[in-house]
Amino acid sequence: MKLSSFYPVLMTMKVKETSEFYQHYFGFSSVFEADWYVSLKQEETGAELAILQSAHETVPSSFGTPVQGLLLNFEVENVDEVYHQLIKEKQLPLHLDLRDEAFGQRHFITSDPNGVLIDIIKVIPPDTSFQNHYK
Repeated sequence: MKLSSFYPVLMTMKVKETSEFYQHYFGFSSVFEADWYVSLKQEETGAELAILQSAHETVPSSFGTPVQGLLLNFEVENVDEVYHQLIKEKQLPLHLDLRDEAFGQRHFITSDPNGVLIDIIKVIPPDTSFQNHYK
């Protein structure tokens, strides 16, 4: 199989609010918009994200549960700067404070209007005990 694209689709009852959140805080732009579905793209990176109304007729009825148990990773160049902007200035919720991990990340965790966790990451050199895990 040759993929031409891959992107997550968040199922929610808060389509507009979720779309506006990712556009405002993460620099996405809308490339398709309906009241039940929004397709977002970040021109700088090419990253894509879609938001779908969980009760829409295209979703099999037994699977129409709004998103839960999901963690989105956003790798950035300056995690300290993004932490200051999102947590200190814009007061997004903080679920894990900024810290360095031995496995090679400096990061913090916030969330979107649906409770989807967002891990903001800067890759750093891993501790020697984790180097053999990298391929």
